[in-house]
Amino acid sequence: MMNRLDYLIDYLLKEDPQYAELQIPSDLQGKRDLFRALRNVRPPKPVGEEFLRLQDEELQAQLQEKGIVKLADVQQLSIFNSQFSISLWQGDITRLKADAIVNAANSRGLGCWHPLHSCIDNAIHSAAGVQLRQQCNDVLKGALIDTGEAIVTPAYNLPSKYVIHTVGPIIPDGTPTQEQEKQLAACYVNSLHLAEANGCRSIAFCCISTGEFRFPNQLAAEIAVQTVKNYLTAHPDCSVKQVVFNVFKNLDKDIYGRLLQ
Repeated sequence: MMNRLDYLIDYLLKEDPQYAELQIPSDLQGKRDLFRALRNVRPPKPVGEEFLRLQDEELQAQLQEKGIVKLADVQQLSIFNSQFSISLWQGDITRLKADAIVNAANSRGLGCWHPLHSCIDNAIHSAAGVQLRQQCNDVLKGALIDTGEAIVTPAYNLPSKYVIHTVGPIIPDGTPTQEQEKQLAACYVNSLHLAEANGCRSIAFCCISTGEFRFPNQLAAEIAVQTVKNYLTAHPDCSVKQVVFNVFKNLDKDIYGRLLQ
């Protein structure tokens, strides 16, 4: 394992002369952190087959250590129309084996560039591998993702099949306008459209626009739950049969728990 990480880190260090002075740490966690950080700042560009093979081995090993969460093990909190279920799960979304997981992306759509940042955009790109940023770049071709819109890509080293990248509204003062509320709702609608277009039977949503984007947690959850319920009610033949609201903070777990009772 150590030799594999040494090779991967050395490959990334040699790609960019500015990192020539960096030393490879001696401990496993230090190696993994540097490997992730270097990928976080790496621009989308081709990479060698041996690098991809070893990267995928390493990321799959890390996934097995974290543990894959099957949706059968996620508690169903709401069932309606006798065919759709809504669940709540607290934890790392990169462990969920849903057909699609939803990433709270920024408008560039290329992931988080801040090394080891704790945002979900960074976590998803880091766990998926360098292929994800390259694929997003190929899809967007330099264009931006409009607020409320979404794109879909393969999930690569994640246990899901697809990643749906959507851009929620940014609320500098913490007080969204009606238009921004509509934009947040559009994130959920457009993500469901893409999931259905790709034949997905399950989708996991993160708490879009909360946190650094400063959309109020309570209102964001209310919009999320109501929008999803309205969509499934209006589309009884939708391929998506299970929706999971993924939360990380206890605050959001309590909010969604009350809304889904």
